Parts: sequence; structure tokens; C-alpha cells
Amino acid sequence: QVQLVESGGGLVQAGGSLRLSCAASGSFDSVNDMGWYRQAPGKERELVARITRGGRTNYADSVKGRFTISRDNAKNTVYLQMNSLKPEDTAVYYCNASIEKVVNVEGARIAKDYWGRGTLVTVSS
Repeated sequence: QVQLVESGGGLVQAGGSLRLSCAASGSFDSVNDMGWYRQAPGKERELVARITRGGRTNYADSVKGRFTISRDNAKNTVYLQMNSLKPEDTAVYYCNASIEKVVNVEGARIAKDYWGRGTLVTVSS
């Protein structure tokens, strides 16, 4: 069973910083792409940032220059450093990961997307 557990959300004033963490645990063989998404009240879930296992990143235009995604492959953990936070960054932030498992004796693998339960980030003006 695979779990993604987020931490680090909370209440912060505009201009402040927060660091989110998400650790993958359970039975699996490798973690591929990892990312952060967010969903504000009344809006659809949107991509914030993603990172490949090799470290290539991409960001939503709205967070470029303010947020930084990173990962520690040895710990199966992804981070999101959020600086210069704005009230419009208020949302529930969800961790996402593509995780592979070996499924037979020949070594065939399947990859599946997993989601964390989310952590609330509230930015006050």
C-alpha cells in the first residue's frame, strides 16, 4: 500500500514563506515524477509545479520566481518552498507522484498516480 503524506501547511501573512513536504511510503520500486497541485475554494485543481526523478522542473506561470520545487530521491520526498506568498495562493495543496511497482518475475513494471490528502495553506492580506 502506497501513501503520500503532506506536511507544512498553515497560516501566513502576505509576503511570508512556507515549506511543504510530501513523503511517499509503502511498498513500491521507484518514484518517478512528483508534483504539487492546488485547489482554491470554488476553483478546479491546478498544477503548481512538477519535478522529474532527474530534477527537471516546470512551474505554473503564477508561481514562477516565487516557488521552488525540489526532491530527495533517497527519502522519496518532494518539497515546495513558497516565498513571497500572496492571498491568491490560498488553497489546499496536494502532492502527486507517479510510482512504479514490479508486477511479475520478468520484472515488468506498472506506474500509477497517487495523491496525498492535501494540506491547507492560508495567506492573509
